Amino acid sequence: MKISIIGGGYVGTVTGVCLAELGNDVTIVEIDRKKIDSINSKIPPLFEPGLKELLEKNGHRVDATDDINTAIETTDVTFICVGTPSREDGSIDLAYIEKAAASIGKALEKKAQYHLVVVKSTVIPGTCDSVIAPLIAEYSKKQAGVDFSVCSNPEFLREGRAVYDFFHPDRIILGSEDPQCIQVLQGLYTQFSCPVFKCSLKTAEMIKYVSNSFLAVKISFANEIGNLSKALGIDSYKVFEGAGMDSRIGPLFFNAGLGFGGSCFPKDVAALQRLGESKGLKMMLLDAALKINRGQHKTVITLLERYIPIKGKKIGILGLAFKPDTDDIREAKSIDLVSSLLSHGAKIVAYDPMAMDQFRKIFPEINCASSSRDLVRDSDAVVIVTEWKEFEDLDYSGKIVVDGRRILKARDTASVYEGVCW
Repeated sequence: MKISIIGGGYVGTVTGVCLAELGNDVTIVEIDRKKIDSINSKIPPLFEPGLKELLEKNGHRVDATDDINTAIETTDVTFICVGTPSREDGSIDLAYIEKAAASIGKALEKKAQYHLVVVKSTVIPGTCDSVIAPLIAEYSKKQAGVDFSVCSNPEFLREGRAVYDFFHPDRIILGSEDPQCIQVLQGLYTQFSCPVFKCSLKTAEMIKYVSNSFLAVKISFANEIGNLSKALGIDSYKVFEGAGMDSRIGPLFFNAGLGFGGSCFPKDVAALQRLGESKGLKMMLLDAALKINRGQHKTVITLLERYIPIKGKKIGILGLAFKPDTDDIREAKSIDLVSSLLSHGAKIVAYDPMAMDQFRKIFPEINCASSSRDLVRDSDAVVIVTEWKEFEDLDYSGKIVVDGRRILKARDTASVYEGVCW
């Protein structure tokens, strides 16, 4: 198929390159000239394992441009992959969605053929029906369901494993009651053997929020039980190993430690919480999950203070990205932790294989080590914040180590080892 993608960020670039690997011709529409030039040079504008190789292989099928009119005119399907950030109150900001819908509408005004618009961006239930489709209709002067259709096809890509996740999905969600829309999308995904779940637009939009929110709640539950287990002298991971053997519970996402971050979980839980409140519902479980997550880094402060006065001490932060195999620091727990340590008078030295340049933009006053080994050598105490593989092979001899990500090999050499929840 001939496909256009609005947004050359994380979801848009990964989706576009992977669709090209399936044999489709893809045009990525982006306003950032650096991203356009990067993609057209067969260099991804972000780090994701396997993405560079796929773009190099399929570069002849991938084009990036800022010309949305030509992109819409020459393609049959358009994916909306723009960001939906949080407002200060946690509610979803649809400004990029609205701009994308209006731009698509203007481009469709000059097009005679039917066009399918697929929303991959995470949007609250009702957005496709009440915001996106009406805006496209208004600006195109065309009729939804006749001249164009809007459907929801949420993404479930994990940073650091996004390419794998694209080609090995647990399920594909198609939100639409328009047979023409479903037929086109089923043709696009014909090479996949996973279940295809068809539902209404609102249901598809809600599935994405429920999926992320449930996993976030499970992590916060793990952290609350983990804190209690540690106070009782119990390794919470052994507890969850046993509990997870129950088929009703399962072993995944019992990731007790510093908590969750990234571009999805904090934002999506907050948006669902605010949506519930707008309907007069108190979303108590979601509220609790966010509160637990926001406060989890304080356990590191408590553990450090058992052994040293923090003021004036050099505290090494191993890992800044919210997870390994990415340079993304959005909502990373390193941000909360470093802020708290600085307020306690600590001197911070940090290291991350990918994310130090991004982190310096937030904390220009901190020092960054040239290597993880240098950081360990020059610190009074070390906090492991991201589970990068290379941190398993370090010599922590003579050091106080507070481990927030279960790098158990650190226990073999550290003079003092404290796990956050074990």
